[in-house]
Amino acid sequence: MSKPAYHAITAWAEEDRPREKLLLKGKGALSDAELLAILLGSGIAGQSAVALAQHILASVDFNLHELGKRSTAELCRVKGIGKAKAIGIVAALELGRRRQLSDLRRRPRITGSRDAFQAIAPLLTDLHHEEFWLLLLNKANEVIGREQLSIGGMAGTVVDIKILLKKALDARAVALIAIHNHPSGNLQPSQADIDLTRRLHQAGTIIDLPLLDHLIVSERGYFSFADEGML
Repeated sequence: MSKPAYHAITAWAEEDRPREKLLLKGKGALSDAELLAILLGSGIAGQSAVALAQHILASVDFNLHELGKRSTAELCRVKGIGKAKAIGIVAALELGRRRQLSDLRRRPRITGSRDAFQAIAPLLTDLHHEEFWLLLLNKANEVIGREQLSIGGMAGTVVDIKILLKKALDARAVALIAIHNHPSGNLQPSQADIDLTRRLHQAGTIIDLPLLDHLIVSERGYFSFADEGML
């Protein structure tokens, strides 16, 4: 069976070329592969930029979160991707992540677990290791700070409650939300997570610094101790 004929993008109808399609129809009309093709700029011998983009996406099961975790070295292992193309992809995805973080400068108000997740997710969901963070809140439940408490391995991280409470008090926070990620994607709390939440809740109650929630986050979403009635 013969292979389908290869046609360079320049031979396509104008409305089907990614750049022209964006100008004619807007960015929302483009597929992930077409947007990625614009970043690549060009394909390789016998393969258009769109086909190369589809190959890259297939290597991560068409999961953009997974693509965001790839280093330049890992991307360069894909046939047809050199350092320049890999750097362009990594830079573009990092800009997207920073765009999400820029919204936090407005001191977002936390009214529930979804707000808390959105205030921290860009920092944690792409990591290959565990980190433990705090959202520090004022009387209006606005975020006045984000504090990294610890960095661990793929299976866990250690948290010192005394240091945690000191950071919150030094920032003059009146309430806090604890957050850590599970790189595995499993959102169910471990017994260690449950024990830490209980001790942190008890300590905060004693010094009038309430723990409003503890979130476990991953690219799949989040688990909220408050929503599950575990606080």
